[in-house]
Amino acid sequence: GGPALSAAPGRAQVFATVVDTFLEKLVAAGSYQRFVNCYRCFYKLQPQLTRSIYDQFISQLQASIKEEIQEVKNEGNLEGLFSSLDKIVEEAKDREEPAWRPSGIPEEDVRSTMVPYFLKHRSYLRRVLREKEEENRKVAESVLMGRDRIAELQQLIQARQQDWQ
Repeated sequence: GGPALSAAPGRAQVFATVVDTFLEKLVAAGSYQRFVNCYRCFYKLQPQLTRSIYDQFISQLQASIKEEIQEVKNEGNLEGLFSSLDKIVEEAKDREEPAWRPSGIPEEDVRSTMVPYFLKHRSYLRRVLREKEEENRKVAESVLMGRDRIAELQQLIQARQQDWQ
């Protein structure tokens, strides 16, 4: 009845979940009991005030961390980048060829990427060269036939000129 669930959550959702989990673990690590152990004398004198201070501290700590993370997300345009990355991954699902991965050696990475391109380009250039050479051969034949025709016409003109004289 409800909306269909996607196969996997987007990166923005995963990031938000990681941040929430981090905050939960941070609060668990800074439990009230640990806080009390650090401020035992104060707790013995004012237990309710100690609890109130702890609650305010945790609340402000969480708000401050969330604000900082939101600032980082905004400055780095993480939402847009996550969305863009999700689109790239979605588009890559239909690709049959494996994705390119860097080896860590720049020369090999460039060679593995550029050599196939250059080989394909060389093949294309050779094909174009053969076509142009064939075209030039035909033009050269045409020029030679034209010269022969001109020579024949010149002989014909000379013969008629001599006949006329």
